[in-house]
Amino acid sequence: MRIEGERIKRTRLIQTDNYVVAVEIELVVPADDPSEPCYEPETVKFLKEVKERAERGEVHWLSQHGKVYAAVGAA
Repeated sequence: MRIEGERIKRTRLIQTDNYVVAVEIELVVPADDPSEPCYEPETVKFLKEVKERAERGEVHWLSQHGKVYAAVGAA
């Protein structure tokens, strides 16, 4: 279900113990309530999938959908 309204792109960071993944997503500013941009259900599912795959260490898939940053142990 697509929400009617203005669409804007933003970068979101998904953080796990070993990785931070920067993905570009689309937010919608609904015509009914333009006070705050919101996520569509597909975007929420995508963000959850990114987090789950980052927790499993699926770097190849993650790098196809965003920028992947790996944690480095402290010296």
